[in-house]
Amino acid sequence: MSDVDPQSNSDLVARLRAGDLGAFDDVHRQFHGRLYGFLARLARSRDVAEDLLEETWLRLVAHARQLSPDTQLGPWLFTVARNLHVSYRRSRALEMGHLDDVLGLWPAGVSGPSPFEATAASEMERKLEAALASLPATYREVLLLVGVEGLQPAEVAQILGQKPDAVRQRLARARAQLAGALGEHAPAAWRQP
Repeated sequence: MSDVDPQSNSDLVARLRAGDLGAFDDVHRQFHGRLYGFLARLARSRDVAEDLLEETWLRLVAHARQLSPDTQLGPWLFTVARNLHVSYRRSRALEMGHLDDVLGLWPAGVSGPSPFEATAASEMERKLEAALASLPATYREVLLLVGVEGLQPAEVAQILGQKPDAVRQRLARARAQLAGALGEHAPAAWRQP
């Protein structure tokens, strides 16, 4: 991940492997909000996101001593979170025969310096949220990992267990579908000529 320098990552992994409780706090502080935002947008439910996030942290605690010294914590955590979401969706589909229709929840609001700007930002956020929620989960997850989390396609490929070229193709399709859902509100670069 672009904001975690390799030395800090290596140090954190070494500390986790040694069972340093302070390392867990440091990792939690660094990734908790990002993982929650990813899961909330992916699952479209705060309750589900909280449950999956708690399970993600439990997995880190359970597997910390077995981490490889060269583990990249960001991709590892996002992989665990994503896999837990996939398992959750599968279990819900088996239990109910279909996935729940849950309203999309965007964890953080946007405010502007004036009431007009706040209203415009809120309206755009609502449109983006609705458009993102309308996408299939496979497209939503790649957009969240690249667009929101700032991961590179190679890191996303590692998380999804795919080749970087496949991730780039999925990302292009996801952007095209999102642009279609947003219509005239889509960034010009995403719209077809």
